[in-house]
Amino acid sequence: MSFRKTFILFTVSLFIIIGVAGFLKKDVKTIKNNLNDEVETNKNNVCLVVNKDENVNQDIKICDIQKESEKIDKIRRFFSKGNDKFPIVETITYTSRVFWLKGRPAWIADYATYYETSRHFIARGLNNKIDYLTQNVAPGDKFNVFVKDKNIKFYLIVDLEKCDMDFYYLDLDVDERVFVKNYKIGVGRLDNYSPSGSLTPIGKYTIGNKVAIYDKDIEHYFQNKKTKMVEVFGTRWLPFDKEIENCSDSAKGYGLHGMPMRYDDDKCELVEIDDCVGGYNSDGCLRLKKDDIEELFSIIITKPTIIEIVKNKKDLTLPMSRESNSL
Repeated sequence: MSFRKTFILFTVSLFIIIGVAGFLKKDVKTIKNNLNDEVETNKNNVCLVVNKDENVNQDIKICDIQKESEKIDKIRRFFSKGNDKFPIVETITYTSRVFWLKGRPAWIADYATYYETSRHFIARGLNNKIDYLTQNVAPGDKFNVFVKDKNIKFYLIVDLEKCDMDFYYLDLDVDERVFVKNYKIGVGRLDNYSPSGSLTPIGKYTIGNKVAIYDKDIEHYFQNKKTKMVEVFGTRWLPFDKEIENCSDSAKGYGLHGMPMRYDDDKCELVEIDDCVGGYNSDGCLRLKKDDIEELFSIIITKPTIIEIVKNKKDLTLPMSRESNSL
């Protein structure tokens, strides 16, 4: 075969290869786009099968698609000082002289009382980081508080089967609910004799105001034994208060709290000693990780809060008539 014929054959073959590659690339891109569209419209499915192109011989399986709500975390909007903050909070500038207090300077505790906002909530916004205790303040410092006289409630929904809890706020003035965050929690041990199937009761309860903050040195009697409370309840305690509806047990003795902790002398800090979130392992209370319980505590303790516990929330009727989907 002459050089000229060889060159022509090589050139034609090269163009054929390039054309086939381009077609395949376009086909793969089309499949990928179709796949993305299918995922977008099926976010609530646990597992789905996609085969939108009849030329594709093998189905494409996508499993373990996480529910959209489990990826949302709007906590920052409570503390943001920008335009993205929740409409139920406002940013104020600290001054020691205020019209609602006469005869002495106003401190953080005074602002907390006036605006019905916890000092822990104010501290996190004041420090621009996750710090609920430091309350050093100077004129001109900015922090967030709940809007004065705004009619709001908080609502917690516990799914015992999934071991998780949804956090909403309810704006009663505009008849709106807003999903804030989903928390993984630890719940009561499985119990076939309990209506809930575990030691955690089902029903709707209020969260009480006899809350507690524990550190490494606080001791009380627990089960007739003097105990360091952080070793049982972590750093925060939020008790159930009253039964509202469909309750399988009384509110007494139940609550939300942190995971068991101990003081680590080497690290000079409290550390969680048991990863009990996401399972059935408590005596009936609901356990959260330290950061989660402290976060939740700082937000809800000054407002009416309801907790509703169900076996599975898929058939639950959500409170309020309208939900905000703003991110």
